[in-house]
Amino acid sequence: MLHLSFHPLSSRFSFLPSKFPVTPSASHLPLFKPISLPPPHPLLLSSPCRRRLPPLPAADLSVFQSVTEASAVLAAIIVVHESGHFLAASLLRIRISKFAIGFGPPLARFFSSSGIEFSLRSFPLGGYVAFPDADDPEFPDSGVAPDDPDLLRNRPLPHRFLVVSAGVVANLAFAYLVLFSQCLSFGAAARQPLPGVLIPEVRPLSAAAVAGILPGDVILDAPSVYGLVDLIKSSPGKSIPLQISRKTLPNPFIVNVVPDTDSDGTGRIGVQLSPNFRVTRVRPANIFEAIRFSGVEFVALSATILEGLKETFLNFSQTAGKVAGPVAIIATGAEVARSSSDGLFQFAAVINLNLAVINLLPLPALDGGTLALLLVEAARGGQKLPRELEQRIMSSGVLVVLMLGLILIVRDTLNLDFVKEML
Repeated sequence: MLHLSFHPLSSRFSFLPSKFPVTPSASHLPLFKPISLPPPHPLLLSSPCRRRLPPLPAADLSVFQSVTEASAVLAAIIVVHESGHFLAASLLRIRISKFAIGFGPPLARFFSSSGIEFSLRSFPLGGYVAFPDADDPEFPDSGVAPDDPDLLRNRPLPHRFLVVSAGVVANLAFAYLVLFSQCLSFGAAARQPLPGVLIPEVRPLSAAAVAGILPGDVILDAPSVYGLVDLIKSSPGKSIPLQISRKTLPNPFIVNVVPDTDSDGTGRIGVQLSPNFRVTRVRPANIFEAIRFSGVEFVALSATILEGLKETFLNFSQTAGKVAGPVAIIATGAEVARSSSDGLFQFAAVINLNLAVINLLPLPALDGGTLALLLVEAARGGQKLPRELEQRIMSSGVLVVLMLGLILIVRDTLNLDFVKEML
């Protein structure tokens, strides 16, 4: 995240800016998003947990370890994102006032020889890089002239564009390095197609649930995902016989499903569909093959995430419940960490790519919103928008992010298994 003045240059996890008002170059990337993780590492948003007090079960030690690992992944993403902003500004010799991990009151801080404050703050779900600006109340004490050419606001558009976008570039590069490390450590994913279409999820009380279809079932007589979708959409209210394979049963069986009628008149049965395949790991023969394998996986994950985000925005009423806040993301990462170290690599790459893509959206409070304002400035021949208008746009975005973030934190916390058991 980016901030002019002594306001945070937004990290991808900030819910709350360090100060108001937010200046035109400020952007906030919230830590909530639809999670798009393709096989072979499905993310479970909750896990069985028995809570006994006292004493705690021995299994809770592994839970604590996995939560720590997932939190460390998020912390690394914060540091990488902010380091991207920081490095770009440093290379361009732009003045920087603060580099912080977290927000709120500082727990520990020190000053570099150049006067930059590095701090660890009370709420470690965010981070920021701050730049001095003439509109900030603390600016007169900084000893910097308002027309100093090394202030971010006084730099030409290309310099500001590079600094604002550097956080996203850093996360994209980090995602590729994570996949490259995974490829060297565990091998590259090789997908072997299997017959049928997999059903990863069945919505409660849907037509599929009423017919007895369960998550993990495979529809053997489906030609493809798209072919099955077309069949269901064209058959509202009509019985469709489906040949189902279930791991717990030795033989396939037939289920008759009657699709419900959607608001647009098409049929739906309330399931999530996925191609059916088996994943194995192939060790690269050399470093160049590892680079190629990692690139293929990077492109495939990016395409999956973009498709997932598109579906989220196009069908928000149906997918809003899958939007995850920081609590759910850490719980998801903990579940993956408990399942395999391999999955933790995939989790880190997916979170990086998700947040990089979301942060590029041209919305207030995101880096993409700041980039959009810079593009408007470029279209106006380099003439800046009125300062009050820019502050009003960015501040409204911060308020929305703050409210949505708080709602998600409360919702995801209440959905944790051990919290449910206490209530």
